[in-house]
Amino acid sequence: MTILTQTSTVPVVEETAQLLLDHYVFPEAAERLATLLRQRLAEGAYDVDSAEELSRLVTVDLQSVNGDQHLRLIHHAETVPKERGAAALAAMRREFDASLGGVPRVELRDGGVAVLELTPMLFPLDWAAEPLAAALTLVARADALVLDVRGNRGGDPDTVAFVCSYLLDERTHLNTMYWRDGERFGQSWSLPYVPGARFGGSKPLYVLTSGSTFSAAEELAYDLQQLGRAVVVGEVTLGGAHPRQGWTVHPHLEASIPTGRAINPVSGTDWEGTGVQPDVACTAADALDRAHALARTRLTDATG
Repeated sequence: MTILTQTSTVPVVEETAQLLLDHYVFPEAAERLATLLRQRLAEGAYDVDSAEELSRLVTVDLQSVNGDQHLRLIHHAETVPKERGAAALAAMRREFDASLGGVPRVELRDGGVAVLELTPMLFPLDWAAEPLAAALTLVARADALVLDVRGNRGGDPDTVAFVCSYLLDERTHLNTMYWRDGERFGQSWSLPYVPGARFGGSKPLYVLTSGSTFSAAEELAYDLQQLGRAVVVGEVTLGGAHPRQGWTVHPHLEASIPTGRAINPVSGTDWEGTGVQPDVACTAADALDRAHALARTRLTDATG
């Protein structure tokens, strides 16, 4: 357990409050949250002796105003670097190496239906492009495809665009991001070229979701659903649409602050707070069998 003292707790909370004011995508909410954190600090609410407990208490308060689940004070058991974003990258790299690059399962089921599981994250594209390209090329010959993101906690929007590029025939506008820094907008498009073979934009495609599917994994399901390209099968997702950055505020604590928000070109909104709504609702445990059955029926109808 990482021991804290009052003298080390105060700068953690104060720095987190200032980061909110400087960077949170919603300035008005940032002011309310910074005031709340400082009030709670003055009241002694954060007088705890462990970094892990402080992270829990501060996170509850950070999410109390608008329920933004990307707003967190994250505890890391291992000492993390001071550079912005380095804490999250270090943790992600360990998971990347232990999960075949985020592609732990490729399976061919009866009827020419392929299953591709993407978990635990959609890792940064400069890491994940090679394993993803290999897996997506492998399933390109299937008659139907099931993407399983039930256990996926999010990741890199560029990786979302990379995966979508294998599932579409033409370059397509996927998402727009608004960034508070500079009051700017940036668009995400599928790629005109991909390494390997495309599954393409016409064969049956299903995306499996659960109540813990989060962030960039939700974007993958949402983008494909809004384009009419995929049928989402499973549970309503967790509902986090705001890209975040991380600042190390203590050797074991990282302040996670959303700096942008998503605007889908079809819906004009995003899945923040609501989650991605499945087209076919069922329990996460039943989603794969349900999607497989739907794919088999669609393929049979197409040939019959």
